[in-house]
Amino acid sequence: MSTGRPFILGIGGTGRAGSSSERALAYALRAAEEAGARVRLITAGELDFPMYSTERRERTAAESSFLRDVERADGVIISSPGYHGGVSGLLKNALDYLEDLRTSSRVYLDGTAVGCIVCAHGWQAAMTTLTSLRSIVHALRGWPTPLGVPINSALPVFDETGAVSDQAVAEQLRVLGGQVVDFARMREALIEATGEPIQRSA
Repeated sequence: MSTGRPFILGIGGTGRAGSSSERALAYALRAAEEAGARVRLITAGELDFPMYSTERRERTAAESSFLRDVERADGVIISSPGYHGGVSGLLKNALDYLEDLRTSSRVYLDGTAVGCIVCAHGWQAAMTTLTSLRSIVHALRGWPTPLGVPINSALPVFDETGAVSDQAVAEQLRVLGGQVVDFARMREALIEATGEPIQRSA
């Protein structure tokens, strides 16, 4: 981890390339990059893992790479579509794989800032899914950023090139990306000031 250039990992989207949730995630990651972070985007197409099972011990190269990226991330941004009031099964299954990090030096997402974005066709679905996603992050010991971004994809949010055309949404995504970077830097500064890693409860 570096105070100057924290590593921010983006996870999400849908199986459809260029989906609203993937575009929103990419925009937030660009904001994090502009704030000085190193970033990596893992799209839904890279998360097509077998259904998580505690009985299956073997991990594919893609699964192992995903877990390594999560483990070394200083901050995370997750973007999900709203499917029937909750996050997509594909994304939830990938997050279930974080159970493998239960014995890591940083358990799950412990103490890590996580920005949450949801795109859904309507405000009710967007807000319900955002609440669900933040609850999942809490269960994984992550710290959802103060700002979560629900996006009503029934409204004209993206232009024909895929860029964010709604300035209010664009500003929210910029703020979210900046909050993740700021938190990562503050946490690293605290670790450096105390001279030892922050102790975590079991």
